[in-house]
Amino acid sequence: MRAALLATVSFGTMAGTALADGEVNVYSYRQPELIQPLLDEFTKETGIETNVLFLDKGLVERIAAEGANSPADVILTVDIGRLIEAKDGGVTQPVQNDIINKDIPAQYRDPAGEWFGLTTRGRVVYASKERVPETAITYEELSDPKWKGRICVRDGQHSYNIGLFASMIAHHGADYTEKWLAGLKNNLVRKPDGNDRSQAKSIMSAECDIALGNTYYVGLMLTNDKDPEEKEWAAAIKVLFPNAADRGTHVNISGMALAKNAPNKDNAVKLMEFLSSGKAQEIYADQVFEYPVLPGAKVSEVVASFGPIKPDTLPLADIAANRKLASELVDKVGFNDGPTQ
Repeated sequence: MRAALLATVSFGTMAGTALADGEVNVYSYRQPELIQPLLDEFTKETGIETNVLFLDKGLVERIAAEGANSPADVILTVDIGRLIEAKDGGVTQPVQNDIINKDIPAQYRDPAGEWFGLTTRGRVVYASKERVPETAITYEELSDPKWKGRICVRDGQHSYNIGLFASMIAHHGADYTEKWLAGLKNNLVRKPDGNDRSQAKSIMSAECDIALGNTYYVGLMLTNDKDPEEKEWAAAIKVLFPNAADRGTHVNISGMALAKNAPNKDNAVKLMEFLSSGKAQEIYADQVFEYPVLPGAKVSEVVASFGPIKPDTLPLADIAANRKLASELVDKVGFNDGPTQ
């Protein structure tokens, strides 16, 4: 919070003033400590200094309010929903760049060049090592009655779940997905609650046997020296990558965009070129326990221990187009009311 406050004061004095040629200003939804190693390497290679403003909410509104005098150059965020929000909010501009396009596969970038993915995280199944013998699973079978009373999950309206549900619509259509959601709801052990980490805790305590969760939380729990209890939660689960034998596992992204009124546009594009490189993707992915989007780029040892991931090949832009409908279906089936007794 202190870092965010200091950054806010610094950026507040820059709005409407001439900025140095050797700087680039980053507005980030990601905590400064997670992106600092990347930015340090960029400065080391280019001599261009970076300034970071961290916001945990309201980033798009902030840039919009600053208008033409906004000091924002590059936007860094997580979740396709937030990237779409930035684009739809009119605070980004297109980038057509051969270097970036070569390093970022088409499925992980906006067709108009207004956002680009850098790392991915899988929406996977956490499964009890003790009580779940299965080594493979599909999203579709989560509605199978064999899982009744055995699944726990966070709020159905959370962006992580909405992304997955939107991908189900993209693959199967709205009618199928509505029925699937109703089946999944009735297989829950309780009302949706908590976050992804707490689902792992619930599995360890035998409240449920499987749960939906993001891959990177497993890495965070396994390495959490400040709260060793989380290591126990992670040790109790195994990661199952749904649909590994067919279309692949649904993934979401962390990504970047060029701010609409970037005052240091040339430096901003240089930073984006650097961030798209395999070297930078590996540094970033290692920091946040995610997967580089560049095929063949290395993952950390912790992430590699989960097993190989086969990402769904549907363009994220196509999946994102179904997010509103996914949200409506969550409400329609009363997903957050929990199972019908």
